[in-house]
Amino acid sequence: MDAPRQSNLHLYIKECRRNHVTDVVRVCEPTYLGSELEKAGIQLHEMAYEDGHSPPEEVLARWLRLVEDRFFGASGGGANTNAGQNTIAVHCVAGLGRAPVLVAIALVEFERMDPVEAVMMIRRNRRGAINEKQLQYLEGYKRRRGGGGGCACVIL
Repeated sequence: MDAPRQSNLHLYIKECRRNHVTDVVRVCEPTYLGSELEKAGIQLHEMAYEDGHSPPEEVLARWLRLVEDRFFGASGGGANTNAGQNTIAVHCVAGLGRAPVLVAIALVEFERMDPVEAVMMIRRNRRGAINEKQLQYLEGYKRRRGGGGGCACVIL
């Protein structure tokens, strides 16, 4: 999704509630106050990285840990009993580069989707998503986790 601004954050919060968003991952510079999300009961995770590039290892590790924790309850040992109610929203500035790359990685890791299939699915919903450099990164991406099914993807 594209980045909310302070002036329209209330609309994003409304949409997040409608989609049961429990966590928002911001992969760009701030355009709104995170405290507003927290007041709404939505946890903000800062994972900014350079526009037009693939995520650095530290961001990738945090992203995969978050997805695993929210959908599979990895840190609690066993399946997450709230997994069906959890949704993670991830955004960058325009919703076409950094955020879709993280979504594609989650689909590859946890839905065992082929990287090109994941990109095609994302592009059906976010026309123009993922540049050539990011596509090459995803084509060479090697799955790190053994997850298989269980996370939902809503592309806004």
